[in-house]
Amino acid sequence: MKPLAFTLLRILADGNYHSGTALGRMLNISRSSVFNMLSKLECYGVTIHRVRGRGYRWLNPVRWLDSEQIRHYLAEYGYSIAIEIADVVESTNSLLLQRAMQQEVVADQGIQVLAAELQTQGRGRRGRTWSSGLGDSLTFSVLWPSKCTVNALSGLSLAVGIAIVRALATFEICNIALKWPNDVTVDHNKLAGVLIELHGDMLSPSKVIIGIGLNTKLSAIVKNQIEQKVTDIATIAAQVPDRNQLLAVLLRELIQVLGSFEQNGFAPFVEEWQRYHAYQHKAVRISFPDGNSKDGVAIGVASDGALLVEMGNETVQLRSGEVSLRGLAK
Repeated sequence: MKPLAFTLLRILADGNYHSGTALGRMLNISRSSVFNMLSKLECYGVTIHRVRGRGYRWLNPVRWLDSEQIRHYLAEYGYSIAIEIADVVESTNSLLLQRAMQQEVVADQGIQVLAAELQTQGRGRRGRTWSSGLGDSLTFSVLWPSKCTVNALSGLSLAVGIAIVRALATFEICNIALKWPNDVTVDHNKLAGVLIELHGDMLSPSKVIIGIGLNTKLSAIVKNQIEQKVTDIATIAAQVPDRNQLLAVLLRELIQVLGSFEQNGFAPFVEEWQRYHAYQHKAVRISFPDGNSKDGVAIGVASDGALLVEMGNETVQLRSGEVSLRGLAK
């Protein structure tokens, strides 16, 4: 989506009708260019109503992200975070990872946050695609200049999942479950996902990129683009929180979790994570990279975040880079 399209949508975000002639005059383009631009936005979940003689009206306008509002909700936490809001990027994780590789980032520089109104090539675990429309999700990444070495970061994606659950609980959004190693679900429908990427070596402090995608109000068009069962906050909650406040609460909970994780690793989070475990003491199927699969019973996670599965007479520890997991029907 071109920058001019965002300018056009910001005009239409007031919910009123605007004539094509008036819009063209404001943007210094023709009325037909306005029509063509708006016609191409449907794939992003944008619904524009056109009435002859009245013009165009945006029926589902976005509540735009605003760094100053986010800082307001963050209160004292806002001073230690650099927040950047982009209209459109391919991937917030990719961009922050690129920046981490090109610059020296040290711990006392604090956390950097990049959020996007639209992410066109969002990425998930194991090379999967994360699909979202314009403003229908929170898609953001956090660059954390951690003091931890790579070896000490085991279980981080699980700890981030706990931060998401805590943030949602603030808005009385309940019945949330965690699917190992990086999904947040409701009734086995995906609500949010986490993608951790690292820049550093095994012995030195790491630059950690934490990507989070959280569905707030997906359009039917975007849902049809997603090849798995998904849900959003609009479906499971009485009211969708203000996106700026929701992002601020997510960042606040994440900062607290990262502080504890940096000091003590994942071990203090084991019990809490297991309370939300979608498959705790349930039958699961583990799929391995070579195409084989084995069935067992998920009994929890270890202090380093490894999944514990009973297979026959033994308990096997599995790590996120090795396998994928799904539940088995009774």
